[in-house]
Amino acid sequence: MTRTLPDQPMHWDAGEAPAPAPAPPADPWSALRRHTPARISLGRAGTSLPTHEVLRFAAAHAAARDAVHLPLDVEALLAELRAQGLAPLQVASRADSRVAYLTRPDLGRQLDAGAASGLCIVVADGLSAIAAQRHAAPLLAELAKAGVVADKVVVATQARVALGDEIGERVGAALVLVLIGERPGLSSPDSLGAYLTWAPKAGRADSERNCVSNIRPEGLALEHAAARLAWLVRESQRRRVTGIGLKDDSEVPAVAAPAAPALPRA
Repeated sequence: MTRTLPDQPMHWDAGEAPAPAPAPPADPWSALRRHTPARISLGRAGTSLPTHEVLRFAAAHAAARDAVHLPLDVEALLAELRAQGLAPLQVASRADSRVAYLTRPDLGRQLDAGAASGLCIVVADGLSAIAAQRHAAPLLAELAKAGVVADKVVVATQARVALGDEIGERVGAALVLVLIGERPGLSSPDSLGAYLTWAPKAGRADSERNCVSNIRPEGLALEHAAARLAWLVRESQRRRVTGIGLKDDSEVPAVAAPAAPALPRA
């Protein structure tokens, strides 16, 4: 007689079901994720990252690459600045293409021989044109509210920070403010930087500038950046210096003069 296996597995142990496995302990880093865009507490799937984190990284990396290669829409930016009552000029560096700009940083620091001159503020594409496209005009509006008004604005393409030095030297500007797209990060593809230089001329060192960076809604808010820059502009004009000679004390409250002691009554 042939014996067949049962259709259902047989339970030889008729006792109680085994207790469920204990839940893994909570990740102590998870609560911190809501406070920072930094890539922390990513988790793992075996020895690799979870699929959703791999996709998030790929999207962030693509946004950073797009920020570097996307050209500045100069006409749209000029129109936005003219709508604020400004009379912007346009210049370019000696880098005649984005490829030349990325592979020859020295060309991005030199003004094109046929460029226009005369400025107070330079808006430059830098390494993130979308930063200049999104934030430069609103920042200029906030600067105007803070009392810093440019009578001339220059839009520069394929530009490095030091391009403002040569522009300023040509027109004899006392002070140059360069608003430029910063190197994109995985969580900040549209960060704008502001560089202030007193008595600009070709060959100025970075130590002779003041920098306010990470200007964007998720970083340093535009109104706060404008307040800091307005303080630096006023102090630079008063002290006739920028860089290591001008410490940013914009957030230090002014110390009121002590009250005069009361004279004793006769």
